[in-house]
Amino acid sequence: MKKKILVLGGAHVDRRGRIFGDTAEGASNPGFWFEEAGGGGFNAARNLARLGYDVTMISPRGGDPTGEMVSEAADIAGVTDRPFVFLDRKTPSYTAIIERDGNLVIALADMDLYRMFVPRRLSIRSVRDAFAATDFILFDANLPQETLAAIVARANALGKPVGAIAISPAKAVKLLPCMQGLDYLFLNEAEAAALTGERPNDPAHWPSLLGDIGLRGGVLTRGQRELIAFAEDRVVALQPADIKDVADVTGAGDSLAAGVVAALMRGLSLSEAVREGAAAAAVTVQSPNAVNDKLSAELILETLPLVPEARILH
Repeated sequence: MKKKILVLGGAHVDRRGRIFGDTAEGASNPGFWFEEAGGGGFNAARNLARLGYDVTMISPRGGDPTGEMVSEAADIAGVTDRPFVFLDRKTPSYTAIIERDGNLVIALADMDLYRMFVPRRLSIRSVRDAFAATDFILFDANLPQETLAAIVARANALGKPVGAIAISPAKAVKLLPCMQGLDYLFLNEAEAAALTGERPNDPAHWPSLLGDIGLRGGVLTRGQRELIAFAEDRVVALQPADIKDVADVTGAGDSLAAGVVAALMRGLSLSEAVREGAAAAAVTVQSPNAVNDKLSAELILETLPLVPEARILH
């Protein structure tokens, strides 16, 4: 029987403008426009479904064509979609400008609807049932702070493992009140700095700094530099795969989170799990989409040789 994963958080539309040539700041840049369903939680959910898990997604949605696009994307990926639909509101959106090399220039997040996912919605019968039936709970920081705390409290009360995706420095700080209840947090250095108020010269110090604010485990990415992962008394470093043909980095962190969670649920060690997460990210950045529809457990295994072995720091 497939293991079940419950995902709560962002499921919206991603709009991305891609610049053709060198970026000219403060000027018009030739390029093209592209949009697809996205959101940190939703990207991870679709990746997890493609990796063979029974995934349920819960998020607010507007009663508009954009919301229908998100629902269709869930259907295609095999995710069980359980949105709270607000017929008189628009579905949230994320709009980004991407340079020719695939890196982000700037982005704007119109996420006001997520304020409507208040803690009392967790008391709805179908949501309570989803929490009770799942094997792992994953959420992102798009939701209100009090809702994030309520999700963690519910997961802890049920004895369910729980992980979070930080999303951005501004949103990551909403996790501070519930940090001690998290089993894993997926974040980057900017988000870690927002949480701790520190930016160490030696990345090996990140686990200690994050542990000081109560975090028990996490995976901290550093672009193309070594990521740092920790859980219990184990700390590892891993160099991401060197991918020459990067199409778009959007969704790389979400796919890494999905790959790590999927591997941990199969009983793999932290070192093995971050390698599989890095392989999932490598697959994703080779696609122009935030979720590579070719992702599979088999493709991750084929990609693993591109990912170095993790270094155990202690």
